[in-house]
Amino acid sequence: MRTRTFIFTLLTLVLTLPSFTAAQEPEGTLALETYLDWETVANPQVSPDGRQILFTRGWVDKINDRRRSSIWVMNADGSRSRVLIEGSSPIWSPDGTRVAFMDEGEPDGRQIFVRWMDAEGSITQITRVEKSPGNLRWSPDGTQISFTMSVDSDDSEWNVKLPARPEGAKWTKDPKVVDRLNYKRDRRGFIDDGYTHIFVVPAEGGTPRQLTDGDWNHSGPEWMPDGQSLVFSSLRVEDAEYIWRESEIYSVAVADGSIRQLTTRKGQDGSPVPSPDGRLIAYQGQDFSEDTYRENGLYVMNADGSNPRRIAGELGRRLANVTWAEDGSGVYFNASLKGTSNFWFAPVNGQPRQVTEGNHILRVSSIDSHGNALGTRSSYQQPGDVIAFNVNRPNDIRQLTHVNADVLVGVTLGEVEEIWYKSVDDFDIQGWIIKPPNFDPNRTYPMMLAIHGGPHGMYGVGFNFGWQNHAANGYVVLYTNPRGSAGYGSVFGNSIKNAYPGFDYDDLMAGVDLVVDRGYIDEDNLFVYGCSGGGVLTSWIVGHTDRFAAASANCPVINWFSFVGTTDGAGWYRNFKEFPWDDPSEHLRRSPIMYVGNVSTPTMLMTGDNDLRTPMGQTEEFYQALKVLKVPTLMVRYQDEWHGTSSNPSNFLRTQLFLRQWFKKWEKPKAVTQ
Repeated sequence: MRTRTFIFTLLTLVLTLPSFTAAQEPEGTLALETYLDWETVANPQVSPDGRQILFTRGWVDKINDRRRSSIWVMNADGSRSRVLIEGSSPIWSPDGTRVAFMDEGEPDGRQIFVRWMDAEGSITQITRVEKSPGNLRWSPDGTQISFTMSVDSDDSEWNVKLPARPEGAKWTKDPKVVDRLNYKRDRRGFIDDGYTHIFVVPAEGGTPRQLTDGDWNHSGPEWMPDGQSLVFSSLRVEDAEYIWRESEIYSVAVADGSIRQLTTRKGQDGSPVPSPDGRLIAYQGQDFSEDTYRENGLYVMNADGSNPRRIAGELGRRLANVTWAEDGSGVYFNASLKGTSNFWFAPVNGQPRQVTEGNHILRVSSIDSHGNALGTRSSYQQPGDVIAFNVNRPNDIRQLTHVNADVLVGVTLGEVEEIWYKSVDDFDIQGWIIKPPNFDPNRTYPMMLAIHGGPHGMYGVGFNFGWQNHAANGYVVLYTNPRGSAGYGSVFGNSIKNAYPGFDYDDLMAGVDLVVDRGYIDEDNLFVYGCSGGGVLTSWIVGHTDRFAAASANCPVINWFSFVGTTDGAGWYRNFKEFPWDDPSEHLRRSPIMYVGNVSTPTMLMTGDNDLRTPMGQTEEFYQALKVLKVPTLMVRYQDEWHGTSSNPSNFLRTQLFLRQWFKKWEKPKAVTQ
C-alpha cells in the first residue's frame, strides 16, 4: 500500500523554504513515495541438492524508519517463492538440512541462528556474544560454524584509580583510553580499539572458541576441505607504516590454533579460497606500490604456499565471489569493468575468459555442482532481481523474481544513453545521460551533474531510483566516471595520485559541454551535486567556475590539512608518508577552501551529524566561509546518519527533496524568445 499520508507529513516537515512548492511527479512516472514500497534482493544461494534457492529480500520498515530484510526460499525454477524467516546472510549447511543466518538476538545485537529445513522448522540461537559476528562459514562436516568478531584489546597501562565514590553516587563512566593510530569507531561513535579474530562454535549451539589472538585484524576465513584448518588473510595492526598496503595469507589449525604463514611477498594478498580437493588456494593480490590505486591480480598457489602464480589481472579493482569449478580446473568470479559487471572464468592453466556478456550489473553468488549459477542482475530500467543460468549456456539467463513489478505497473521511466568523450591528455571518459520520461528533443531541460565518491568509485549501468525520480521531475541527469574511477585499469585509476582534485574536474566539465552542445539543455540551469569524493569535487567546481546555477556539496572534504586530524581514515596518510605538516603547499593547493573567495554559486551542504569519514567540521568550515562571504548557502545536518545522507529511508526522501528544493530556488527563468 502506498503511504501517501506519510509522504504528506514528510513534505510538511521538510520543505521549509518559503518560496518552494513541492512538485508532483507527472502521472505515470516514478513517484518519490514509491521508494517506501521498493524492495531489493541479494545473495541467492542454491541448496546442495540443487532443488531450492535461498535469498534475502529487503524492504522498508515505514514505522521504524529502517531497512529490514527477510530470508525467502523458492524452488530452483523460481516457483513457490515464499518467506522463510526474518534475518539476513543465509548459508546452507553442507548437507542441506539446515540454514545458518544472522538476526537480532539476545543479549543484544545481531547473533547467529540455525534453522532446520524439515517440516518442523526448529530454530536455535547459536551465539550469545556481545559484539556482532560476521563471515559465517560451515565446517565441511557441518558440525561447526566459523565466524569473525571484534575482540577488545588488552587493558591499557594507562589506568587511574579514583577515590572511593560515595554510596549511591552516579559518576561519569570511565574514559576510553586510546594509544594507537588505527583505532575504530562503531556506528554509535563509540571507540573500538579491538582486533578482528576468528572463532568457531558448535553448530548446535554452545560456547564460541577463539582461534586467533594478538594485535592482528583477520578477514575472509575459509575452511580447508579436510576441516582441519582455515585459511585467512591478515595484517598486523602495529605495522601501521604500510597498513592497507601489506597483508599476508595464513592457515590456522582448528585443533590448537597454530598458525602458518603461506604468502611472503611485500604486497597485499588476501581473499583465499581453497580448491575442492584442497591442493590449491586461489587468492587476490598485488605487489607493493606507492600508487594510490592498483587493480588486483588473481593468483593460485599450492596449499602449503609454494609455487604462487598469476592467472588473471587488470579485471577491476576487486574480483568478487571467487568460486572454484567443481573439477578444480579454475575459478569463476565477478568482474566490474567500464560501468558493467559480468561473470568470468580463469583456468589454472590458460587465459581468463568472459562467461556472460551484457550491458548490465550481473553478480553471481552461488554455483552448484552442475554449473547452475545464481545471482542478481540490474540494468538501466530494470531493478535488481534474482537470475539463473548454466555456465555452459550463459546466454540463456532466466529471471526468477520480479519484486518491484507491482509498483512499476504503468510507470514510464527515463531513457538512459551511454556516452564516451575525450578529455585533457587524450583520456577517454565514459558517462551516461538519463532523460526525463516522454523526452522531447525540441525542448530544453535543466540538468543535474552527479559525481561519485571514492574517489576510486565507479558509476554503472544498474538501475538508480534516485536519478530516475529526478528525471521524473523534469531533469536531465548526467553521471560519468572521470579519471581516478575504478574499472578502467590501474593507470586510469592512479592518474589522480597527488593531483586530486585536478584533471578530473576537466573530465567532468568536458562531459557537461558534450551534453549542453546537443541543444536540449537549458544552459542557464545547470546543477551539480555529489557526496564524499563527489562532495570534494562539487566544492572544487564552485571555486573554479560559475556556470552552475546552484550546487550541493554533500559530506565533503574541503580542507586536506584539518581532515587528516579528524577523519577515521587517518592511516591513509601514513601509507604514503604524505603528511600535510611536512609540506602543506600541495595539501592546501588541492583544498577547496583555498578557492572559496571565488565562489558565487549558491551552495548547499548536507552531511550526517555522525559522519566519521568526512566529519561535520569539514562542512562547517565551508559553510562559515560562504556565510562570511555572503554567498547563498544552507547547511543540512542529518540526524542518525553516518557517511552519506541516505542510510535511513526518511533521510533518502529528504535528500531527494532538499536537492530539488535548493535547485528550484535558484533556477533561472527561461529566456522568452521574440
